[in-house]
Amino acid sequence: MTGANQPFNIIEATIESVHSAYRSGQLTAQRLVQMYLDRIEAFDKKGPAINAIISINPLALGEAERLDAAFKTSGFVGPLHGIPVIMKDQGDAKGMPTTLGSVLFKDYYPQRDAFAVEKLKRAGAVILGKATLGELGGGDTHGSLFGSTRNPYDLERTAGGSSGGSGASVAANYCTVAIGQEGFASIRRPSTWNSVCGMRPTAGLVSRSGVYAGWPSPVGSLGPMTRSMEDLAKLLDVMVGYDPEDPLTARGVGQIPESYTSFLDKNGLKGARIGILREAMGYATEPNSEDFRKIEEVFDKAVEELKSIGAEIVDPIVIPNLKALLAKRAVSQAIEQESFKTYFGRNSGAPYKTREDAMKSPDFAKVVKGSRERWSRTGEPAAHYEYLKAREQLMTNLLQVMADNRLDAIVHKAVEHQPTLIKDGINPPYVDQKGAPHINTFLIFVPSIVVPAGYTRDNLPAGITFLGRPYEDGKMIKLAYAYEQATRHRRPPASTTAL
Repeated sequence: MTGANQPFNIIEATIESVHSAYRSGQLTAQRLVQMYLDRIEAFDKKGPAINAIISINPLALGEAERLDAAFKTSGFVGPLHGIPVIMKDQGDAKGMPTTLGSVLFKDYYPQRDAFAVEKLKRAGAVILGKATLGELGGGDTHGSLFGSTRNPYDLERTAGGSSGGSGASVAANYCTVAIGQEGFASIRRPSTWNSVCGMRPTAGLVSRSGVYAGWPSPVGSLGPMTRSMEDLAKLLDVMVGYDPEDPLTARGVGQIPESYTSFLDKNGLKGARIGILREAMGYATEPNSEDFRKIEEVFDKAVEELKSIGAEIVDPIVIPNLKALLAKRAVSQAIEQESFKTYFGRNSGAPYKTREDAMKSPDFAKVVKGSRERWSRTGEPAAHYEYLKAREQLMTNLLQVMADNRLDAIVHKAVEHQPTLIKDGINPPYVDQKGAPHINTFLIFVPSIVVPAGYTRDNLPAGITFLGRPYEDGKMIKLAYAYEQATRHRRPPASTTAL
């Protein structure tokens, strides 16, 4: 069978393979949406029970039908025509609840799309469903509304978080691409632990309006999670842009190239100077543990791969006072409260006016332990001021190391530990976010990309991070793409096979 009669292979499908199948008549958007829905039906609550999806868009098939009709008359409506996307359930999509993975918000239906979702729809994307997350937008992916999301590579382990549902959905081929959100390590950790590419762009490139934990906080950012760097660049192209409702995006004006796909250069690492940051800096990391060593083995191989691809390696680099400065991270209670009001003030029908109101609800006792503790923290103004000073100092230290060594990027372990066992996350010792570096979200205005770097001797995914100067997002895409193309470490998980 050839052409229109040949069944489309959904496993590891890319934007280009989908569009090629649309053009040849082999596939329609309706058929593709149904194929993904069939996979979710077979694997998410049954079989391996990955448990990565909170809700399915009831209008997805109807939207696909509309796109098929448009294609017949005038071709693709945009660069993501008929591409099914899964959104972390922290951003708004009309007709679907935004739950934050919590019983507190299970009935919250916003009337407006998030700015980024609006852009995706205009580009022709189909919002297929909303993914699980660390409850209330933090921590590994456990929540009072859904339980725990399993890692498709080891069903006893967490998918990471807080964008764990997005990571597991991409890994298990529930969608073509997904959207995550990161304020600590919430895109990069699940991307690493699910063997996919993930990016937190420089703050100011992607709007957070209609996304919980946005303005006036500068920290949280939406980003692409994909099985390939090419798809990451294509998805980022659609997501970026100025939005007056999120003033932080004014910083991104003039920083956006015509297309991030122009950076997809297989030879992008040849002659690039890469600094290797080896200092253990992950959250609650244990550098003397066997688990840490298993990640280090993969990382050492990755450094050798970078050399063999043609990069000039500076190994190691040392950033002065790195850990002491990172330890000064702190939140501002006033900013977090204002962010809550800004997000819920965008739509009518919000269940609570303030975070304090939500914490008074009897349902707050059902919130998972880590998220309950994070929400109960009081941010001291003095500590936040010390963090702001530390942020400025660390940015200067990092940029000076890069300048002194003429570096194009810094590479470090994406996560310093293997995925946590679910039982250890939801029971004592309540292990959460273990080994997650957060240097990029500490600094806020730097780009960071993780790419699969292989598997540990336990057969668990590991990755490397490319970290760059402010707004050098295109350069990080170039370097990460060259590494991905030369190594091609990703392989789909055995738990979710072809149907």
